[in-house]
Amino acid sequence: MNQTKPKSIIILGPTASGKTSLGVKIAHTFNGEILSADSRQVYIGLDIGTGKDLEEYSSVSPPIPYHLIDIVPVTYEFSLFDYLKYFSLAYEEVISKNKLPIIVGGTGLYLFALIEGFSLAKAPTNEALRTELYQLPIEELQKKLLELKPKLHNTTDLLKKERLIRAIEIALAEKNGEETITVPPLNAIIFYIHYEREQLKIRIGERLKQRIQQGLIEEVERLRNEGISNERLFQLGLEYRYVLLYLQGEIKNKNDMFQKLRSAIWEFARKQEIWFRRLERKGYEIYRIEGGNFNFAKKKIKELL
Repeated sequence: MNQTKPKSIIILGPTASGKTSLGVKIAHTFNGEILSADSRQVYIGLDIGTGKDLEEYSSVSPPIPYHLIDIVPVTYEFSLFDYLKYFSLAYEEVISKNKLPIIVGGTGLYLFALIEGFSLAKAPTNEALRTELYQLPIEELQKKLLELKPKLHNTTDLLKKERLIRAIEIALAEKNGEETITVPPLNAIIFYIHYEREQLKIRIGERLKQRIQQGLIEEVERLRNEGISNERLFQLGLEYRYVLLYLQGEIKNKNDMFQKLRSAIWEFARKQEIWFRRLERKGYEIYRIEGGNFNFAKKKIKELL
């Protein structure tokens, strides 16, 4: 592990754990700026469903600058390559202003790449290749991928056909000399916001109620009226998927939608927690913050920066 003083902060935690709120407090106290690590907050117009909570950034004076939010249209399929490219530019901008970069988010793929360091080729989707590969059994796809890339960053690529096919696309792009971006491992203090499971369940339910009151259903209706396809909304997952099913009549009433969506978000939060525990097992020092305790975080940052 890097023994020099950390140059950034990473705030991990499951959905509804209060990552943005803690990030803003830290940024306000330590002259920082926020860099989002959320795969849906990059999209312009996905506001309520993704929990951008932009008012949080202006809850202090002066407001906290943020990056990697509202940067591409909903129709654009934003990739890990795109994220690393935008992140590198934003990170350098923050450092150039002698500000503290504070990475906040729950997208495991992005966070893993930043913590471990990552090199990736630009690999646009290849529909002809995908059609060809989809005909092959998983075992054959696994063999192809390992031939192209014997050392994998993420062995979960071997478990699902869709991930295998995307990993093969990327490996072929690297082999063919496509544009590559390399991000070195971040030297960061890593915090993980922890809540007991029952507490987190309650927070998820309360936040979902709030989002529905704020206009989540109307947001999905607006996106459809703007020409965003049902297929695209379904791809965007969770809130957008379940509200779409409700609007299409496949979920019969609003209460049923709420119950199903709350359960789906809870399952997603559990998967996030499993991923974060994997980081600890890999030997990274992660400071657990019970309930987003800012005073604990402030004390630890003063010790380590």
